[in-house]
Amino acid sequence: MVLHEKYSQVTELTELVPLSFQILRFKMLDLHRKTLRRGEYNQESIDDRPVADCEGDPSIQAEQKERVSLLIEALQQLGERCRELFRLKLQGHTFPEIQQILGEVSINTIYTWDSRCRKQLLALMGGRWDGIPRISEGTKGKPGERV
Repeated sequence: MVLHEKYSQVTELTELVPLSFQILRFKMLDLHRKTLRRGEYNQESIDDRPVADCEGDPSIQAEQKERVSLLIEALQQLGERCRELFRLKLQGHTFPEIQQILGEVSINTIYTWDSRCRKQLLALMGGRWDGIPRISEGTKGKPGERV
């Protein structure tokens, strides 16, 4: 039925194979774009990440402590919705589960909130996830000086 309405120009059976491959290609590209937009394409399992051994090096401990305090400070400046979204993600909930918990109709709303909250957090962290402050280009700042 849909073929007759949407693709009325297709009249012969031999034209269906190229058309079906074109539709399949479009569907695959659409899926790829959605996974990139949602951040699912390049996600890493936290279980696969090695735990850093920093017990003996006080400079690494101090750097990590500073990074954690910067993260906590940034999280406290976020709105309630962003903090709740991050809390649910850290508890291991999937986006569809978060959608149900927060009572949202569309999952795309959750994806949008996640993207915006991550951007806000990144901005509050100084524009870098590693917590190392940037030196402004074109100025003669001291190493480690915040911009």
